[in-house]
Amino acid sequence: MYNDWFMKFAPKAFRETRIQTTKDVEATLHSTGNLTNIQPATMRKHPEILSTLRMSTCPPLAVDRLIGLAGVPTNLVKSMELDKRLPPRMPMNLADAELAKIAAIIEKMADPDIFVWLGRNEPPTEAEIHRAATIIADRLCGAVANPIIRNAQEKRQLAAIKAWLEARGYKHLPAGNGTQFDAMPPGTFSFRMNVPVKLEGGVQSVNIPVDAVIQSKNAKAGAFPIFFEAKSAGDFTNTNKRRKEEAAKMAQLRSTYGAKVQFNLFLCGYFDSGYLGYEAAEGIDWVWEHRIDDLALFGI
Repeated sequence: MYNDWFMKFAPKAFRETRIQTTKDVEATLHSTGNLTNIQPATMRKHPEILSTLRMSTCPPLAVDRLIGLAGVPTNLVKSMELDKRLPPRMPMNLADAELAKIAAIIEKMADPDIFVWLGRNEPPTEAEIHRAATIIADRLCGAVANPIIRNAQEKRQLAAIKAWLEARGYKHLPAGNGTQFDAMPPGTFSFRMNVPVKLEGGVQSVNIPVDAVIQSKNAKAGAFPIFFEAKSAGDFTNTNKRRKEEAAKMAQLRSTYGAKVQFNLFLCGYFDSGYLGYEAAEGIDWVWEHRIDDLALFGI
């Protein structure tokens, strides 16, 4: 089932992301004089362009490699990459000096086989700019191909759960409607709902997102809803790297709310007995997507 979906829809999901990313790269090229005039002020105003600039060099530069080559503070680059902003406490004159170092590295290492206009007198044509932007977009998307595919698959999995529940008379509670997970009326469900849990020591609380929260039609007042995480995997190696995520989430939920927690998985793809045994040992059950009617076994 996973392979069929991947062949039919994964290319479409990837291409849609690449098309949008290509537009973003073209905007970056426009704002930097097509990599001939990268100004600190531009990077300060649009810190999100840094990942595009890193992918524009030959070879493409990882975050830590750029930090080492430019000799700039780690928190500057990490803040631009992760938070899409400059460090709030960094003075503007200091930031501009460091950004100028980054710009110098990017301009010096810009890939001449992609940006064919560098070093010539004639300006680039629209076709050359679009071609270059598409290549850089492909580099950017290639670096995050797995999350792109996983997000598309999760979206499809939640749509399957929604269709199954609504066919049985359940009502969808849209995200942000104000209903708390522990106050859901019987016969309702919601997606990507935040559930507060206490960290070790029981002092600090954090919200953890749960993909699907379902309150049975037969639930009595004060009953705890059933939680499901949508999981997909295109190979067995990935799942063994990720299996501790669900176990940690289950441990947090159980330490906060006790044994009444029902935390389960909705699976599609490559999950072997090693993965399933690990989750079962943590008290986690699962439903295979190709056997979606097994959701009824949870009293839903």
